[in-house]
This record gives sequence, structure tokens and C-alpha cells, in this order.
Amino acid sequence: MIKKRLVGVVTVRNGWAVQSISYNRYLPLGKPECLVENLDRWGADEIVVLVIDRSARNLGPDFQLLERLARLGLSTPLIYGGGIRSAEDGVKAIQAGADRLVVDALLHDNPAMVRDLSAQLGAQAIIAALPMARSGAASQWLDYRARTSTALSETIKQMLTSGVMSEALLIDWQHEGTRCGFDHDLIARFSLLDVPLIAFGGITDIGQITKILQHKQVAAVAIGNSLNYREHAIQELKVALSTAPLRLPTYEAKYSSFQND
Repeated sequence: MIKKRLVGVVTVRNGWAVQSISYNRYLPLGKPECLVENLDRWGADEIVVLVIDRSARNLGPDFQLLERLARLGLSTPLIYGGGIRSAEDGVKAIQAGADRLVVDALLHDNPAMVRDLSAQLGAQAIIAALPMARSGAASQWLDYRARTSTALSETIKQMLTSGVMSEALLIDWQHEGTRCGFDHDLIARFSLLDVPLIAFGGITDIGQITKILQHKQVAAVAIGNSLNYREHAIQELKVALSTAPLRLPTYEAKYSSFQND
């Protein structure tokens, strides 16, 4: 059985890691590299770093942050999103230390550029960020910069089903940062698109995570705020979810030699 993943998310704004709440409130948490290093030590299967103010300010990727993260010597795959305006930006972000990329604004502005990036790096390196919300019988796709929502375009659907991008980060943006708020119906609405999903936004409870992981289409659950406050939170989650098809927890093996000195 293919194991599913537990992904830690660090949201960055104005250079600082923040707790993001419904895409409009931000509470400071500290230096991003400290949170990333903790997630690496505590056994996340992957770490997503989302720099949420780069595209809105047309600043490009935060290469300085990526270089600082690269110096940490992480053993956990690092996924970066924020400010990617072109295939050149994406390639440079990989060269700076990212293992994979999340694209969001670029899907709205220039889907053809995402195809180009995928051709250069491979589809496995590209994840589509899709902030979604229910609107009656339909689902709406948010452009967070303009705060406008539209139906997911046929172009993006075709890119997902044809393998231009390997996964979709399905974000319940209205419930992001809230406790147990994730809307499970958003997953069901993606059932016709044969693309692996990373569920994110308002996911905190064991029962909730178990239910989400039962969806065949879900490849991973991504958790942000609640993993940043307690050491061993990831291991405890994996133990509590022992019947789910998750990878086994790790216990800071790379640091054990320091503890025994």
C-alpha cells in the first residue's frame, strides 16, 4: 500500500512566519527557518514554505530565505511557493534549495508558463495551489491578490488531468487557521479530476484527519498552525493515526548523537 504523507506548512509574510487565518489575519510566530528546522527534526514527511506576499508585490521568489533554509541541511523534502513569475524563477528556486514548487498566482496569470516549467523540471516538481470554497452547488477558485473567485477554468482542469502538475494543494481558504474547519465536500468535488490531492486548511483533529485520509484521492494532509507549538506533535499525530496508511513516525534520529555526547 502506498503510504500517505503528513506535511508541515510554514506561512511567511514580510519575512516572518505567521499564523494565517482565513487569508486575512496574520499572527507572528517567529523566524521561518526555526519553524522549518523544528518540522525537520520532528519528522514531517515534507515541509511546505508559502511566502504569501511575494506575488502580490511582484517581488519574485524569496531566494534569501531559500538560501538560509538550504544551510540548515534539511533531511526533509522542501516545497517552496511564493513569487514564481516565470520558468526561470522556478528553476532558480530549485537551484537555491527547493525540492518541489507550489504555483498559485502563475496559474491565474500565465498557465502556459507553468507548462514550460513542468517541461523543464518534470511534473513531479510542480504542485498546483488551489484555494477553493463552496458557492452553492459549485466550487470557486480564489485569486488571493484581487480577492476575486471564479470557477476553476477548463485550462487548469486539463493541465491537472494531463499530468502537467503532479499534485494539487487543495486549500479550504475560508477555514484556514480555524479548528476542525476543513470542508470535506471540497474533496468530493474533485473526484472527477484524477489528480492526487494535498488537503490543507482548518485541519487539526485526529478524527478529521482520519476521515480525510480515507479519500482515495488524498495523497497527503497538510497542517500549519497546530504543528508549530508542541515538540513531538507530528509523532503523536502519527501514533494516534496508527491505523491510517501514513509513514511511520521518526524520533529525531539525526540529532541523537548530540544527545548522547
